[in-house]
Amino acid sequence: MRISTFGLGYVGTVTAACLADKGHRVIGVEVNPEKLALFRRGKSPIFEPHLAPLLEKAHRSGRFVATTDVAEAIASSDLSLVCVGTPSKKSGQPDTSHVEHVACEIGAALRDKRDVHTVAVRSTMLPGAIDSLIVPRIEEASGRTAGRTLRVVANPEFMREGFAICDFYQPPFVVIGERSPGEGDMVAEAYSFVNAPQVRTSIRAAEAVKFACNAFHALKVTFTNEFGYFCKAHGIDSHEVMELFCQDAKLNISTAYLSPGLAFGGSCLPKDLRALVSRAREAHLDLPMLEAVARSNSEQIQRTVDLIAERGHREVGLLGLSFKAGTDDLRESPLVIIAETLIGRGFKLAIHDSEIQLTRLTGANKRFLENKLPHISSLLASSVADVVRRSKTLVICKRATEYAGLQELIRAGQEIVDLVAMLRPNGRPLEHYHGLYW
Repeated sequence: MRISTFGLGYVGTVTAACLADKGHRVIGVEVNPEKLALFRRGKSPIFEPHLAPLLEKAHRSGRFVATTDVAEAIASSDLSLVCVGTPSKKSGQPDTSHVEHVACEIGAALRDKRDVHTVAVRSTMLPGAIDSLIVPRIEEASGRTAGRTLRVVANPEFMREGFAICDFYQPPFVVIGERSPGEGDMVAEAYSFVNAPQVRTSIRAAEAVKFACNAFHALKVTFTNEFGYFCKAHGIDSHEVMELFCQDAKLNISTAYLSPGLAFGGSCLPKDLRALVSRAREAHLDLPMLEAVARSNSEQIQRTVDLIAERGHREVGLLGLSFKAGTDDLRESPLVIIAETLIGRGFKLAIHDSEIQLTRLTGANKRFLENKLPHISSLLASSVADVVRRSKTLVICKRATEYAGLQELIRAGQEIVDLVAMLRPNGRPLEHYHGLYW
């Protein structure tokens, strides 16, 4: 395949060398004269393990050449990879001026070309930036309309410095964000040799997943270091603790808890987090990330209340009350707090939870409910149908098979608020349906 890469920095150089090594003919566009001189001798301007021999081999075989001529690069390729940097401005916003400039140059060069051309943006872009910044500039400069002879897709990279070659050949996945099915086919073909699943998604989801990955990586480093700080202050070997921690592949190192939804609650997480933060304060330890977790969780609860209130109906039905499915534990359940808040605002509630029987509640579980919702017996409904009859806004609070048929019971004018993605539509949005974060 004939491929052009725009921007021969860290990402662009590794990408070009690896693609050329697998038989593609790659032409790289670079404006820096010093870097260009190195490329034309088959030398790399950056250090990355195993990169130099790949680049030298690609240069020697003629499968990789470098140029300053954008028109030549576009004429000599069917797929263009945009790999220019997006450094931070003082405000923290990414500086997309280089990407926008390249988009204009690519567009201008496409005016003199009749064939279909695909542009894949590997530069890190905030969600919506490709559609709002890159596509319009290419369209205006080229006179083409995206989706016809011009195809613009997102193709984020997931390479770590020091492991870039390995990560290129064996990434967790190859993500291709496209406007409509098939627009990313040329990108998929270019990476057909890569030992990883190819994932087709929307452009915005492809843009967002790069930020999700990097934010989570930063979160993990910060969590580990904060907990290590806590451990050392208490004479504990933090490496021993985290080695044990990582042995739990069921909850700790897994997909558990990584689905957007309701705030956490229950008898363990809130109290243990408070205990940890309290002990840290006693020891005069500053753990800003861990201290912020409870505050963030409270914000999730408030957003949920606001989402329900924004529907504009005073009669609200809650389908679920315990802190999660499969238990009758109400201690620090976010749903009990949501119910208490709504009642305080003058809403009329009807609640159904088949796992809760008032006569069976004892101890701290019973005391928590009586303290927060002293008139709970008058709020409980005997069935889902009873909640539907008494409510105008219906809130799915936990996953239960008895709530799956809710759409068949609702009447005109009623709305559904889904806190657990139980009815999340895969295609066309459902009428009068509102997801928490979807």
